[in-house]
Amino acid sequence: MWIVRALVLAIWSTWLFSQPALAEKRVALVMGNSAYQNVSPLANPANDAEAMSVTLRRAGFDVVDLKRDLKASEMRRALRDFSDQVRDADIAIVYFAGHGVEIDGTNYLIPVDAVLERDIDAYDEAIALDRILSVIEPARRLRLVILDACRDNPFKTMKRMASRSMGRGLARVEPESPNTLIAFAAKAGSTAFDGDSANSPFTTALVKYLAKPGLDLRKAFGFARDEVLKATGNRQEPFIYGSLGGDDVVLVPAAAAPAVATGPPDPNAAIRRDYELAERIGTEPVWDSFIGNYPSGFYSDLARAQRDRLEKEAAKAAAGEKPDAAAAGDRRPAPERKPEGNPPDSGRTEQLATVTPSAQPGEANSRPDRPAAADIPHLLQVELRRVGCNTGAVDGDWNLAAQKSLGLFNKHAQTKFDVHVASLEALDAVRSSPGRICPLICQHGYKADGDSCSKIVCKAGYEVGDDDSCRPIEDKKREKPVAKLTPPAAKPDAPRDEKPKTATSGGCTSIQARCAVQIGGRCGNGHWEYGRNGAGGTTEAFDACVGNKLGSRR
Repeated sequence: MWIVRALVLAIWSTWLFSQPALAEKRVALVMGNSAYQNVSPLANPANDAEAMSVTLRRAGFDVVDLKRDLKASEMRRALRDFSDQVRDADIAIVYFAGHGVEIDGTNYLIPVDAVLERDIDAYDEAIALDRILSVIEPARRLRLVILDACRDNPFKTMKRMASRSMGRGLARVEPESPNTLIAFAAKAGSTAFDGDSANSPFTTALVKYLAKPGLDLRKAFGFARDEVLKATGNRQEPFIYGSLGGDDVVLVPAAAAPAVATGPPDPNAAIRRDYELAERIGTEPVWDSFIGNYPSGFYSDLARAQRDRLEKEAAKAAAGEKPDAAAAGDRRPAPERKPEGNPPDSGRTEQLATVTPSAQPGEANSRPDRPAAADIPHLLQVELRRVGCNTGAVDGDWNLAAQKSLGLFNKHAQTKFDVHVASLEALDAVRSSPGRICPLICQHGYKADGDSCSKIVCKAGYEVGDDDSCRPIEDKKREKPVAKLTPPAAKPDAPRDEKPKTATSGGCTSIQARCAVQIGGRCGNGHWEYGRNGAGGTTEAFDACVGNKLGSRR
């Protein structure tokens, strides 16, 4: 009996170890804190956590626990519950978006209810990064912490209870356990941007590359770094601390290449190639040459039949008869006709034809071949532009502008596709739209005219208003004349019929209430005197005497 049992055990063990390795267990805890109670709230962490959870679920993670706006007690409870999932896991990921601070070289993640009046309050009201590392320690193959928490310290008025240092951003970390990575949104000592769109620059780049099939994790973070630097004008540089081994670590395996049917080599392969070449040319001398090189065999018989048909057609043409269309059609295949010009995406269509598996023999080709995953972003941008939702570039880069275009399509087509991913489902939905979906938006002074904007022209006497409607031109109100203040005319001391007298150096006589004297002279009440140069030349200035006081008038 024991021999039978041993034999059964040996057979079972052989079968077990010959099977593919069991699927790895992969777990993730995703936290996003936006609604801070005692400091300024953050706009994007809750959205960032949602985008990361969707990415990890699509990557096939067994557990993705999403938590938002956690208080201190709730963060501790979430980490405790997650530790139970990590015990038998191969890959464990913790993602946190929100506020983080560094105190005396230790990094802390800030719950939404934290009140950090003193630096020692962080021990009780914040979560140390070391605690998260201890939670994911049991994972066998990969331990990963992603911190989009390098924003500036919001507790700038925190009291220092000792000579503890406090820097900008987070402090440099060197994990002690192997196969552990800690990814910062900005390298140690610098701060990260929350972003002006729905997600931060760091998370926007991560969800684009992290779950890309077949892409090594370190390359994914490298591509994300390049994109963040470009998006922030080199002001924010993500950084990774820790190390991995030489083997690639991918979150989504690469798609298996389609199996190519193989069989015994064709002994007539060389003859077939020569026959196809002769068939393309299709003249009698060429067929004669082929028959001379291959006097017998299947392809030789075909070549003789082709030559006989050419002779019959030539004889009919000499007799004035029309050639046999069927025979002419069977003589050789019609040459490929290339369309005039370069139709849009012709090069990319040819590329699709080479990478897309064709239908198996005997299968009905009920729908077009599925495009390769790498070509979906470009094709989706092309279709979004066709329906009026994409006004940006068509370059295959699924960036923020492309995501905004898909969001506009969702809004006007009443769909709910994930804008962070260029999916085949979204491409099929946009392709099925017969015409424009998103309305055409024109600048001021222009109106939508089909698929273009035309200038608004108003009839005589009307102008374009602020609401792009024609309204009557209003007459500008004339400005009222402003009265100029002039000094009152002085009353003459002498009668008007008094003859003018000449001026003397020491006094003034009335000449129509004015007199001419040398500079510095005095005059009586109500008289005017002009200042002249000593030689009696042109007037440079004049003074007015009012009430026996000399005042200046220019």
